[in-house]
Amino acid sequence: MRITITAFDRSPDGGKGLARDTRVRWALEEVGQPYDVRLVDFAEMKEPAHLAIHPFGQIPTYEEGDLALFETGGIVFHLAERFPGLLPEDAAGRARAITWMFAAVNTVEPVILDLVNVRILEGDKPWAAERMPLVVERIHGRLRQLAARLGEAEWLDGAFSAGDLMMVSVLLRLRPSGLLDQHPGLAAYVARGEARPAYRRAFADQLAVNTRPAD
Repeated sequence: MRITITAFDRSPDGGKGLARDTRVRWALEEVGQPYDVRLVDFAEMKEPAHLAIHPFGQIPTYEEGDLALFETGGIVFHLAERFPGLLPEDAAGRARAITWMFAAVNTVEPVILDLVNVRILEGDKPWAAERMPLVVERIHGRLRQLAARLGEAEWLDGAFSAGDLMMVSVLLRLRPSGLLDQHPGLAAYVARGEARPAYRRAFADQLAVNTRPAD
């Protein structure tokens, strides 16, 4: 059955790959599965039809026949389990790759999202300026830990996996801040992810949506 995902009709980042549908597009490209995209605006995301699939009114969602999923981690995990190309064949390797998927969204992404919160959502608060250095240092601390584990390796655990896909996607959210560039090993790791043909196709597709002429 044909896969359909949802994405922003116009992404807040203007198509720079930071919206989470890019992760799902990338995974689908890695496993060689065709898909359709249903574009939604912010109003449509809060309507009953969309909320029936994503109870928190966000994107992306994933539909395939009677199966409807939300949350990028769950969607990418489903694709990695169903199609070859994103998880190792041996059980131990698969378990480690899945662990890195969870680490990306549970351990690394939250501290990065704090930066977005303090800059945009809390930027007008009187304590925002004092909080910013604390947020930045927590990010650097987490990045130092990740960089130490990665070392000189190309990927986190052997061959490229869904764990790397999720981790690179999370780290990309730091690019506008310049903080990633202060960790050359991780910056190179992210660049390797972006250089993958599957990522380049996914990025190009979502960029085309966001740079198309207005209706």
